[in-house]
Amino acid sequence: MKCPYCANSDSKVIDSRPVEENNSIRRRRECLECHARFTTYEIVDVFQPVVLKKDGSKELFDKNKILSGLLKACEKRPVNAEAVADEVESEIINSLKREITSVAIGDMVMMKLKAIDDVAYVRFASVHREFKDIDTFMQELAKLKNVKDGE
Repeated sequence: MKCPYCANSDSKVIDSRPVEENNSIRRRRECLECHARFTTYEIVDVFQPVVLKKDGSKELFDKNKILSGLLKACEKRPVNAEAVADEVESEIINSLKREITSVAIGDMVMMKLKAIDDVAYVRFASVHREFKDIDTFMQELAKLKNVKDGE
């Protein structure tokens, strides 16, 4: 951090405290050259990945879209949709990828649901994989049954 008075890049922190409901840090600093004191603020730079949609368009990642689909798929099921959405969001952000496809996000959600609840998984898969008819639906159920039976 450069001193605003003499432009020296060496300073020491005298005091630090959270501000704005712990969303930022206020630091009092002292320049090691001219001994002037000044205040700096640090805020978290939230990484916001871009989602590549099936139609080729792009939009900023929005966890609420995942949650909306999960709430429909998990209706009347013993699944914490918010926890699943939080896990998927964390994985996406921690991957540090600037872009991710909507298909990859849907696949992540399906993997989580498959481990938790078969019914919610099939409901979500029917929308995500765009089942066109009953045969496609039955094929997915057969795959799920084979996995559960250990085949």
